[in-house]
Amino acid sequence: MNEFLQYTLNGLTVGAFYALVALGYTMVYGIIRLINFAHGDFFMVGGFLALGVLSLLADGGMPAGVLVVVALVAATAVTGALGVASARIVYLPLLKAPQLSLLVSALGLSLAVEYGTALSQGTGFKSVPHIGFLSAENAIQLTDGVRLTYAQVGIFGVSVVLMAALFFFVQRTVTGTTMRTLAMDQDAARLMGINVERTILLTFLIGAGLAGTAGTMYALYYPQVNFLMGFLLGLRAFTAAVIGGIGNIPGAMVGGVIIGLLESYATGYVSGRWTDVVVFGTLIAVLVVRPSGLLGERVAERV
Repeated sequence: MNEFLQYTLNGLTVGAFYALVALGYTMVYGIIRLINFAHGDFFMVGGFLALGVLSLLADGGMPAGVLVVVALVAATAVTGALGVASARIVYLPLLKAPQLSLLVSALGLSLAVEYGTALSQGTGFKSVPHIGFLSAENAIQLTDGVRLTYAQVGIFGVSVVLMAALFFFVQRTVTGTTMRTLAMDQDAARLMGINVERTILLTFLIGAGLAGTAGTMYALYYPQVNFLMGFLLGLRAFTAAVIGGIGNIPGAMVGGVIIGLLESYATGYVSGRWTDVVVFGTLIAVLVVRPSGLLGERVAERV
């Protein structure tokens, strides 16, 4: 039982990363029907930005908690700006082009970000400066054999707050209503006076910012970064979005938690080598039974 509880806590931690990144996939798909293959790379950029901020400020005598907050805010802001720039330069000019053009552009942007990072930062793993209170030694002993680290508490807390804030923003604000209207019919939204381009840019800002936050927390949790770290995580986050029902915000959150738990249980009870078999096998099984995903029928709430 203790093993199961520990694997569950670990799975929820990883699931928080997947859920935050999956939200970006599902929001962009909901708005412009694009599978943004570059989205996982925003996660990677967030990790490298955290490395840069911590390396720059770690020796300045700043309290560790403040240092972590500065890294989170800086990485979220810069990756959000990167998302806006990518939408403005790459995707908006292609809105009326065939979907294949958008897909190929997304693939090209992904490779450009990955290997641009490799050229500037190198291809090896880079260690992130150690933050004392986030180390594995600092933990709450829940039961004999079950530990919850302070880093996991922070990841749960930040993720839940961000997901709740996003859900409230989309469902309860005027801007969120315009996003949902645009998700239903772009031409009708334009006729209603909605600024389509600005709404798309805002969607990329939020999605990329969430990926940057996840990348920062990932870098603090493990702690190392690599230019390809966004590829597999992005692929699993996309799987989470599909399992939950791509285009559906609660579905992305649920899908992220499911993928995180599956990964943790597969690694703990079987072997890490079987993780992808379990994750993607589950994706196939879900799609066979429910092609639109677990919550995919809630089309009216797509964003």
